[in-house]
Amino acid sequence: MYRRARIAASAAILDVGTGPGYGAALLATRFGDGQVTSIDVDPYLTTTAAERLGRLGLHPDILTCDAAGDLPGTFDRIVPMVSLPGIPASWLTALKPGGRLVFSLTGGSVLITARKTEDGGAAGRVEYERAGFMAARHGPGPAPHGSVPERALGGDGDEITTSPYPVVDPAWGWGLNAILSVTTPGLAIRSHTDDETGVTTTCVAHGDGSWARAAGTRDEPALVHQAGPRRLWDILDDHRRYWLTHGYLPLRGAAAWIDPDGTCHLNHDDWHATIPPAAPPRQQTQ
Repeated sequence: MYRRARIAASAAILDVGTGPGYGAALLATRFGDGQVTSIDVDPYLTTTAAERLGRLGLHPDILTCDAAGDLPGTFDRIVPMVSLPGIPASWLTALKPGGRLVFSLTGGSVLITARKTEDGGAAGRVEYERAGFMAARHGPGPAPHGSVPERALGGDGDEITTSPYPVVDPAWGWGLNAILSVTTPGLAIRSHTDDETGVTTTCVAHGDGSWARAAGTRDEPALVHQAGPRRLWDILDDHRRYWLTHGYLPLRGAAAWIDPDGTCHLNHDDWHATIPPAAPPRQQTQ
């Protein structure tokens, strides 16, 4: 991530996601305490990291701050060690003219790099390298995650069809997982293979009530049950069809244009997608 940020010797750096302080220690050692600010939403982590680094003689600014909220200053480089569902508007505000951000999308392996443009947005691309980090939290508890409903695991769908392709586990298919995290964010995925029959069953579900279950062996078309407002397995199969038709999935290497509010527009040849900005954290009420 630091390499992709192309950090210059004089850059003011924001390290997003302090954790134990390892990344902040690397940056402070390489560039000096005064150029490094590290933030984490958990005050326990920021306190212990500051103490740990202090014992090493390192004293970068380590602050308790929500990565999706207002940021403590302006920076030449913003580099996260967490993932977010979209680029926060505050990152564009805090990025200095010509500054560079690196971004990891929650739920997949998408890595975006971009440089700030004169209109207050940024321009860059989806990198070919993969990156995956835990989802950013908005408090000291664990980040929320979706689940697969019981009906999806064994019930009949509103629609039962046969896929033209064998069943697949998109969680282990880097390309499928990445493009689904852009076009259909928030999916919960569960997959299991029966050792005796060789039948793989994959379930995908979304918080809007959509779910799909596909089952079959590796060399036969999958039987698919689907229900809810969207046909999730059809979406997945559309991506597989694009790959078979074009010879590639269009996400890696796509151009990225980021609006000042954090909306990220992706395009590659005839493929287009939009990643909405990350919502700012809710204000805590007393």
